[in-house]
Amino acid sequence: MKMNKLLILVCILLAGISYTSHGQEKGSGTSKVYAGFLTGYNRGYGIQANVGLTNVGNENPIELRVGLGYTFLNPGNALDARRIFINNNTNGTPEKSGRSIDYRLDFIFHKPIFGLKHSYIILGPRGSSFKGNFAYIGGNEEFDVISNQWGLGVGLENRTSLAPKLSLVVAVGVDYYIPSTLHGHDTSYSPDNDNVNPRNDNENDDEPFTYKDANEAISQPGFMPYAMLGLTLNL
Repeated sequence: MKMNKLLILVCILLAGISYTSHGQEKGSGTSKVYAGFLTGYNRGYGIQANVGLTNVGNENPIELRVGLGYTFLNPGNALDARRIFINNNTNGTPEKSGRSIDYRLDFIFHKPIFGLKHSYIILGPRGSSFKGNFAYIGGNEEFDVISNQWGLGVGLENRTSLAPKLSLVVAVGVDYYIPSTLHGHDTSYSPDNDNVNPRNDNENDDEPFTYKDANEAISQPGFMPYAMLGLTLNL
C-alpha cells in the first residue's frame, strides 16, 4: 500500500516532466528540478523530503512536487484503546508511541502575498499511513492500531535565496485526512460501523463499541496543521 501510493505520485511527476519537455518552448522559462527538506511542527515533530519541477505547462506555468513525510504523533488514549481493541484488563503500566508517514503531491502557484515576492500557494492530494503502538508493561500486552487515509492539503510557502542554487523555505498550512478504518489486534472499526469482532463496553451494559468510540480513542490523522522550516537546492 505504501509503495503503491509513492509510485502513483512519482508517475504523476514523471508525466509532468514528459509533458513539459514536449511543450516548454512555448512556456515562460526552462524547467528546473529541485530537491528539498523541511522540519518542524506537524501536529507533532515532523520531517519531509521532496523533489519538484518548475515551469510545468505552456501557459501560466506552475510547479509540481512530490514529497514524503514522517511525523511522530500522540497515538491516543492507551487505556481506552485497550478496552476497545483488546480487553478490560487494567494491569500494567501503559506506554504508547505513534507515527504517520505521509505521501504528498503539490501543485504550486506563484502568488506574491503580504509584499513577499517569492511566496507560493500550495494545493494537493495527500495520503497517510498511521500506526499507533500501545504496550502495558507488566501486563504482557502490546498491539498496534493502523489506518490508511486519503486527504487534501493547502498551504503557503516563502523562499529566500541564500546562494545561487540554495533557498531558505518557510511553510505553513493544514492537511486534512478523511477518517478511515482502524485495525488493531483481531478487531477493526469502520466509519460505516461494519465492524469486525468489536469488543463490548463493560461500562455501558456490554454494548458493542462503535467506530465513534474507536476514533475518539485513537488519534489517527485528521486536521494536521504544520509550520516548518527547511532548504531547497536547485539541481
